[in-house]
Amino acid sequence: MERWLRLRAGPLALAFDPEVGNIRRFTVDGREIFHTAHWVGTPAAEAAGSVIDAHLAGDFLAAPFGTSDLVSDPPHGWSANSRWHPVVRAEDGACAVMRLALEREVMGARLTKELRFCQGHPVLYQRHVIAGGEGGLTFAHHPMFRVSPGDHIAYSPKRAAVTNDPLEPAHVLAPWARSEDVTRFPSVSGGTVDLTHYPRESGHEDFITLIEADSGGIGWTAVSRAAQGDIVVVLKDSRVMPVTMLWVSNGGRGYAPWEGRHDGVLGIEDGCAAGAEGHRAALGNNAVAREGVASSVSLRPEGRLILRHAIAVLDRPEGWRGAAGVRVGADRLTVEGIGGGSLAVPFDGTYFSV
Repeated sequence: MERWLRLRAGPLALAFDPEVGNIRRFTVDGREIFHTAHWVGTPAAEAAGSVIDAHLAGDFLAAPFGTSDLVSDPPHGWSANSRWHPVVRAEDGACAVMRLALEREVMGARLTKELRFCQGHPVLYQRHVIAGGEGGLTFAHHPMFRVSPGDHIAYSPKRAAVTNDPLEPAHVLAPWARSEDVTRFPSVSGGTVDLTHYPRESGHEDFITLIEADSGGIGWTAVSRAAQGDIVVVLKDSRVMPVTMLWVSNGGRGYAPWEGRHDGVLGIEDGCAAGAEGHRAALGNNAVAREGVASSVSLRPEGRLILRHAIAVLDRPEGWRGAAGVRVGADRLTVEGIGGGSLAVPFDGTYFSV
């Protein structure tokens, strides 16, 4: 019996793996939006160092984010390594919704997840509720996308970009660096790297944290993908997710199961964390906190935190150079193009204001 839970509304379809809390697939008109690592579902997955790496695909909620040095949870927490119990799964042809509850607690908190989308409305809405608990928690969404060398990446305004220790010996971004200009981030070679384009050369692994300029609005990242012929816009509620962490997995891991073949992958990890500094550091003085935004949330037994996140998909027209801006209106999401012109799709304009 198949373990995935599926949803469909017209040309939109989703497959969810409840055993590890992973959105394994999201397709629009048959086009795969998320990335799946080449070893998933093969014997090579046995070489992965964690459950989440063995099933590396799609999107999941990491809570706590990364490898915690405060609690004994697995990497990216039980939210990404244990079972989510389905509570509601409904389809009526026009819309589809799934609600699930995490069977394990995270630092004493209870987590629920809601996924929904509608026909004619190419947007995956994802909402998590974190209720109760105690202590300082970090978290992030973890969607991963296939991209091509040179693909354009646009962002809502950022106050700064910062790095910590590199993930791997093979990296191009300077460690413990900072820049207020995302087109000129310091590199290990002494030059600069333009973060608005995916690297043209492979053979490296990089991780960088972008800090929202307006931590009270809607943050976004827009990736214009040449090979897929689309524009993927990832949106977040920056009131509770003031950072966007970029994982550039571009052939920099030569060991199994990566084998240097995991390249052309971009993780857009919206959340509340101290980048790669760690869970303990996120509760105190760290590079993100020094920029004036939260790097963790304080759980309370009577508390309730809502995480709102959305992924919209638009067709990329001929001659499209990249996104210059994104606007959320009453019922439309509009993407402004570099050099003029715009595209729009239906969008629930009340989603981030509720």
